[in-house]
Amino acid sequence: MELIKEKITKDRLKDIAKEDYNSMIKGTVDIEKEIIALGGEFHSDSNNLLIKDGSSQRNIWGFNIYVNKPKDDWIEFISLINIRPADDNFDMEIQSPKIREKIINIVNNLIC
Repeated sequence: MELIKEKITKDRLKDIAKEDYNSMIKGTVDIEKEIIALGGEFHSDSNNLLIKDGSSQRNIWGFNIYVNKPKDDWIEFISLINIRPADDNFDMEIQSPKIREKIINIVNNLIC
């Protein structure tokens, strides 16, 4: 697992992905701090890494990146940690277009 606060290359992303799922990598994002944690078998693994770094659970959302897909189609917004009725998200998939867009911008800014 890796905490990403500064830009990494797509090749580095692929190296991290090889540690668990190869062509897919689980990740979490702190939409307030605009940082991500990548890797781990479960989203809760990277979620815990963000928490240890000082992130607040209410700002963390889970996603998957399919490393061999084009950047405009590589993020999947599905994770168990996204089930948050208090935030009007009753499903594993992030429902808010605003949150999705913020995640896309953060991920694409940090991975080039």
